[in-house]
Amino acid sequence: MKIVLPGGTGQVGTVLRRALTAAGHQVTVLSRRPAGPGEVAWDGRTLGPWTEAIDGSDVVVNLAGRSVSCRYTPDNLRAMMDSRVDSARVVGRAVAAAARPPRVWLQMSTATVYAHRFDAPHDESTGVIGGTEPGVPEYWGYSVDIATAWEREQESADTPHTRKVALRSAMVMSPDRGGVFDVLSRLTRLGLGGPVAGGRQYVSWIHDHDFVRAVEFLVAREDLTGPVNLAAPAPLPHRAFMRALRGAWGVPVGLPATRWMAELGAFALRSDTELLLKSRRVVPGRLLDAGFVFDHPEWPGAAADLVRRARGR
Repeated sequence: MKIVLPGGTGQVGTVLRRALTAAGHQVTVLSRRPAGPGEVAWDGRTLGPWTEAIDGSDVVVNLAGRSVSCRYTPDNLRAMMDSRVDSARVVGRAVAAAARPPRVWLQMSTATVYAHRFDAPHDESTGVIGGTEPGVPEYWGYSVDIATAWEREQESADTPHTRKVALRSAMVMSPDRGGVFDVLSRLTRLGLGGPVAGGRQYVSWIHDHDFVRAVEFLVAREDLTGPVNLAAPAPLPHRAFMRALRGAWGVPVGLPATRWMAELGAFALRSDTELLLKSRRVVPGRLLDAGFVFDHPEWPGAAADLVRRARGR
């Protein structure tokens, strides 16, 4: 198949491009800074020669958007919003204008769209969209606004010949340098892999191989449209998540961190505590109902596999 990955140079794009290319597909990456074969320039906002890659393709997987691993300042939040909405809008325009439009457009979204909660998991039919929860920082609602605007842009695109799926993805865990697993592993190996702020908050995640398999599954299943949760079926509290990661690395202890310590650490890493403190208890209802079987459904086994691969790099 001919597959186009707008914004495919980040961590998730690297995982997907590597796997799809290895499977024999012709993969084209749209990038603001193309650096090699198979990469085409675009600005993520306006139509241009890059649309030739869309016309005649089989699949588009739009991953474009400013990284969420940053300080959530007003400027950065606006950049996260604009980069996602603008890119989804222009991809929709390119698909609509194509003489031979792709048969499916998978649009990256995020599991952060769901409310911060501990009591019950979110699936696509019963999950609660966030933004109005009591007792959380006000700016957390802006992350939900970004996700809903992102999905709304795809939904409103006039692409009658192209099936549309929004990928409400949890954190994709891969051993690649600079990804979330790499960052958490470095902290763990330094003895800093303890629970944060008590560790009750749930962590939703997906192994990189299952992420790729889920994308392939959604491409093949012509009956699936709309939002789909891409998350392993067993989210777990942060305390248990970090305990399993320490076990995989053979690190016996991890220093716990209070909320204010997490704030200091996030500042030093130029990141934000929402990524650590928001309880994301998300389950893949539609994937499971459709018959998808996870190779790595539980975190301890997934962590062991990822550590083995990281050691072999």
